[in-house]
Amino acid sequence: MKNLDADNVTEAVVASFRRTRDERLRRILESLVRHLHGFAREVRLTPAEWKAAIDFLYAAGRISDERRNEFVLASDVLGLSALVDLLNRPEGATESSELGPFYNPDSPWVPLGADIVRGAAGGERVLVRGRVTDTAGRAIAGALLDFWQAAPSGLYPAQDPAQPADNLRGRMRTDEQGRYAFVTVKPGPYTVPYDGPVGALLRAGGRDAWRPAHFHFIVSADGHVPVVTELFPADDPHLEKDAVFGVRASLVFRYVRHETAEAAAPYLVEPPFYSVDFDFRLAPA
Repeated sequence: MKNLDADNVTEAVVASFRRTRDERLRRILESLVRHLHGFAREVRLTPAEWKAAIDFLYAAGRISDERRNEFVLASDVLGLSALVDLLNRPEGATESSELGPFYNPDSPWVPLGADIVRGAAGGERVLVRGRVTDTAGRAIAGALLDFWQAAPSGLYPAQDPAQPADNLRGRMRTDEQGRYAFVTVKPGPYTVPYDGPVGALLRAGGRDAWRPAHFHFIVSADGHVPVVTELFPADDPHLEKDAVFGVRASLVFRYVRHETAEAAAPYLVEPPFYSVDFDFRLAPA
């Protein structure tokens, strides 16, 4: 380790990881070091700029809690989340998209056709329904759907004390035909959280902070690769400039308006309402 200089320090750090037992971990760490050092060399990173980056990470940790993950948000706005999704989509499965910083793994269990609006949400009513199948089109009974969304205001319960903690989210199992359904309201578009270090980064970069309205889903089943994804309405004005690069053409839908309750059968929705029909495909594990 003696006589280190700008030319040999990278190899010294890489060498320090060569006893890592996990081969995949060793490869990741060595590549990370080479790329990180290469970046610093390319831009000739100054001590002040290095400290600004460290301060950004510190601030991201400080503002994060069980309801908000600023590191996920940073990954999202830098396109890393999108790249990982795009690199790892199984052939024939529904495309993946962003998890987002407000996912809560403890959503309540609800039955097929449940209304997930808890409290006065306002907005236009929506019946979201469809099936979960494998890549050959066969229904998957008992598949798990974990879903959540923002309110028409564009706020999640973690951001809005007026909303019940379990508002607009839930978990359910598909029936024997692979069907799922729930009643909700149209989510609103919103800007990503702008009060923390990621917001400062976006402002400094002259970036747009808007996200189009969307529904979040995690769909999983035994023996299949889970899908983490979002669904986007075609009429949203922010589709082409999503701050976190989450929009995929295959995930865009159109709301269909209905004037009679019969259009919701066998589910109960007071008209007028809109419907969203979307089928999820899961690849074998």
